[in-house]
Amino acid sequence: MLGWEEVSVVPSPGPPSSCSVMAAYTAVATKTAQNDVSHRRKKGPGALATVYLVIYNVVMTAGWLVIAVGLVRAYLAKGSYHGLYYSIEKPLKFFQTGAVLEVRIVPSSVVLTGFQVMSRVFLTWAVTHSVREVQNEDSVLLFVVAWTITEIIRYSFYTFSLLNHLPYLIKWARYTLFIVLYPMGVTGELLTIYAALPYVQKTGLYSITLPNKYNFSFDYHTFLILTMISYIPLFPQLYFHMLRQRKKVLGHYDEHSKEE
Repeated sequence: MLGWEEVSVVPSPGPPSSCSVMAAYTAVATKTAQNDVSHRRKKGPGALATVYLVIYNVVMTAGWLVIAVGLVRAYLAKGSYHGLYYSIEKPLKFFQTGAVLEVRIVPSSVVLTGFQVMSRVFLTWAVTHSVREVQNEDSVLLFVVAWTITEIIRYSFYTFSLLNHLPYLIKWARYTLFIVLYPMGVTGELLTIYAALPYVQKTGLYSITLPNKYNFSFDYHTFLILTMISYIPLFPQLYFHMLRQRKKVLGHYDEHSKEE
């Protein structure tokens, strides 16, 4: 329905003016546009968008599975977890960077999502790749393992949700394992940045000193410290947001199970 009933026309002695006609037309057009937008939101992504999202999430799931298999094979071959980063360095860079193309299919805070994705891309390239001395640190393996498990579950969750066949085990894992994996990943990230600080300060990596023609200075060492500090307000927001989502998504099922 176009919502013509929403427009009231007041009788007048003469013919309607062009202004009144345009006002009525504008009201109808606005109402129709609002209805169309509301309908599209309720209906969800279109066929082409769904195909794109399914392909994207399947590829990302497969990519992180490749990383997981690479870690296991390297560990079995070496008999040690030291230096495992080198066995998955290239696929890690590729698929973690690919996260910037992600299209969210569930409601989420733009700030929190952006922080999560960009902080991982930053850590991959601006810290671990740029400061090669930290690549043997145990903290790198700590966040890589946390990321790998998290992303396999997350992209599997998105894929099955799009196909309307979401197994409860994947839903449960998505809203439960983060309780351990998120603190584990953040700990690894912070320890890796901390380990990079002496090398960054010594080499002046990415820093810009005065004087220069732009009259601009930048201290990457200080920037890394500020980045670590930014985790203090942002990580709790993300963590407690997921806890609220867990209660919302799994709470009803848990209550139903207790009743049975």
